[in-house]
Amino acid sequence: MNARMPQHLAWSALGAMISLAQAQSPAGYVPVEDPLVRVKLERFQDWKFGLMLHWGTYSQWGIVESWSLCPEDEGWCERKGPFADDYAAYVKAYEGLKTSFYPVKFDPVRWAAAAHDAGMRYVVFTTKHHDGFCMFDTKETDYKATDAGCAFSAHPKANIAKELFGAFRERGLGIGAYFSKPDWHSDDYWWRRFPPFDRNVNYDITKYPERWESFKRFTSNQIRELMTEYGSIDILWLDGGWVQPMTATSPRWGKVPTHQDIDMPTIAAMARSHQPGLIIVDRAVEGPYQNYITPEHQVPDSALGVPWETCMPMATSWSYVPSDIYRPSRTLVHLLVDIVAKGGNFLLNVGPGPDGTLDDTAYARLRDLGDWMKVNGGAIYGTRTIPPYKDGQVAYTRGVNGVVNAIYLAREDESSPPESITIPSFIPANGSEVRMLGVQEPLRWEKRGKGCVVQVPEVARRHPPSRWAWVVQFRP
Repeated sequence: MNARMPQHLAWSALGAMISLAQAQSPAGYVPVEDPLVRVKLERFQDWKFGLMLHWGTYSQWGIVESWSLCPEDEGWCERKGPFADDYAAYVKAYEGLKTSFYPVKFDPVRWAAAAHDAGMRYVVFTTKHHDGFCMFDTKETDYKATDAGCAFSAHPKANIAKELFGAFRERGLGIGAYFSKPDWHSDDYWWRRFPPFDRNVNYDITKYPERWESFKRFTSNQIRELMTEYGSIDILWLDGGWVQPMTATSPRWGKVPTHQDIDMPTIAAMARSHQPGLIIVDRAVEGPYQNYITPEHQVPDSALGVPWETCMPMATSWSYVPSDIYRPSRTLVHLLVDIVAKGGNFLLNVGPGPDGTLDDTAYARLRDLGDWMKVNGGAIYGTRTIPPYKDGQVAYTRGVNGVVNAIYLAREDESSPPESITIPSFIPANGSEVRMLGVQEPLRWEKRGKGCVVQVPEVARRHPPSRWAWVVQFRP
């Protein structure tokens, strides 16, 4: 990810970052033309909820993924430990983590089961982050989990991406391959003849075009491996948006942004020749290969009018941090509802630890989410937006059969539904039953202004069908 914060933010600061701020603008979004991609993109928008996993050798130090290698003076690039003041020694020690990486408790079957039971419909896994360490058996580098120099290489699950994708696919989840376009380990990106000065390529591409061509081949070959050797792939999730052709409107990252064209048209055509209908997410790059928008740590103020997905860590860090602080279940449910009401998907990240396990708190949160989704998933899956999206504590989704789902978001002090729920923007059609998901008996209601007030039966207040949010469903 493009880290934008120190690892251990106070919750007040974190809350400010993920408040309903204006997310990345859809300006420059190019609608998909390929009919197979359009079909898969519709299916993606039906899924609504996915799991992201940031995992690599960095988990052994409990530090931010990759970014401590980047010589930018930013909080998320801060180096710690005995080599913090010696950059060359730090890089050597970081890259040496390959030799000790041994996640002997790696259990993708349990991860997949937990995601499935949480109501998640797809996974996005970091096959390679910016540091260049590959969690798949690439032939392009020995900086990988399957190399003989890695402690884990002799383990039967050493080809981590293959094991993980297989386990999640077995559970019926869609498969997304996160892949970093920049590779800070590659001598064709950060050429060791020169020191890196920021996140960008560290040599003049116009002066050394053959080296950049070599990097382009390296990148294309690795993506080809993922597209041909790892089963059916639904999403190619490309990170590192500064690797893009430089135009007048391109974002500026780092000290000296450069024209880093890796020939996405050729890569996309190759990838889709092996994976027809593949969704490509070339993050933060305007044009036809950003098939959906990915606001990071943010929820838009309103619907974006294009396919989108909020990616956000469950805790304060994308990667594993010992004793990290996890968002409460109520917060996660409300985020899911808010995102879906505005037409987005929620990609919720967890960082596995160095031994290959997820934190017990992460499993607890996933169970809570699953309990809520078992009752209320009908208001989430396969839905689309309906203005005004949200009225105070009530968010709206539109079901495929035309029903309105009015989702009441509980206050922190509410453990059961109130006696009545005001729905300011919709009136049930004459003869339409009004129901609360998980409650057997219909609800009484009366018209009020342009909306209605729904009475919640005592049985639902004494024995709430779920926690943190309740769905009132009717045909308008």
